[in-house]
Amino acid sequence: MSFDLDGFLPYQLSVAATRISRRFATLYRAEAGLTIPEWRVLAHLNRSGPVSVRDITARVHLDKSMVSRAATRLEENGIVSISTHDTDRRLVVLELTEEGRALMQRLGRIAEAFQAQLLDELQDDASPLQCALLRINADRSSG
Repeated sequence: MSFDLDGFLPYQLSVAATRISRRFATLYRAEAGLTIPEWRVLAHLNRSGPVSVRDITARVHLDKSMVSRAATRLEENGIVSISTHDTDRRLVVLELTEEGRALMQRLGRIAEAFQAQLLDELQDDASPLQCALLRINADRSSG
């Protein structure tokens, strides 16, 4: 019996996540010209407030260099401010600017509409899928 990649659940989850992420990326790219790392940084900052690059890296599952590049581009566009941490000068802290908060209000509406569309597509399968994903993602220690 040979290994069936298409039937392998981790592979199916990865493919589904990539497809959904790319679908959503077309929407925020059209609205704001953002990349996936930039969107993830903004979404996390919108949720958490000022936070270090190290904390964002852990939360959004991107390499530090990707987060740093995204932060630099967002700062150049006036969406994020970058400063050093008050007590640990080695840490870089990011924060949404007023323009960044306004952008996230627009993008939040787009995200909510996209999620509603996905839930509608999934119909009765949406709730069990969300429960399963919550269970899978509950153990954050496994990376």
